[in-house]
Amino acid sequence: MSLIPWLRWNETLPRLSARSPAEMVLETLMMELAGQMREAERQQQERKSAVRKICTGVDYSWLASTQRPTYNLSPGERLQLEDVCAKIHPSYCGPAILRFRQLLAEREPEVQEVSRLFRSVLQEVLDRMKQEEEARRLTRQWSLRPRGGLAPFRPRARISPFASDIRTISEDVEREAPPPPRTWSMPEFRAPQAD
Repeated sequence: MSLIPWLRWNETLPRLSARSPAEMVLETLMMELAGQMREAERQQQERKSAVRKICTGVDYSWLASTQRPTYNLSPGERLQLEDVCAKIHPSYCGPAILRFRQLLAEREPEVQEVSRLFRSVLQEVLDRMKQEEEARRLTRQWSLRPRGGLAPFRPRARISPFASDIRTISEDVEREAPPPPRTWSMPEFRAPQAD
């Protein structure tokens, strides 16, 4: 028995690294949609059989065979969804799936509504991507702006620390004068005295 077929099995499979990240995101998102559609259809069938069991009082579910999925996406709708999925950045794939699952858990939609919910989640993610890209662009543009690009701040009053007409606490201490009768933060209001 030859071992050559066993050694060549790796050559026949396509390498995972050969696919681009956009293809992997597209495939992941479309598999998620297909899986959630199957789950929604299964839940819909369970609800129908539960209603039938309540109405008739008899359970024939053991007799029924498993049904094939009855709802499929139209080719046009599938292409539109694939086009939108291809625009999703790989870092947003996980959050998109989580948001989609959250909406499905909240609403428990019919099978026909699942693709609409999926499209709305993808649009939310695309909008968030655009907003974050715009914020990054503005931040990058602001940080690359030359220093002289903005008008420099010019204070209106010039402060000269060596002016002789400004009284300071240290002058009073040096002259050994008694402390002034007011606090330094308040202006001194006195009527002029006539000599």
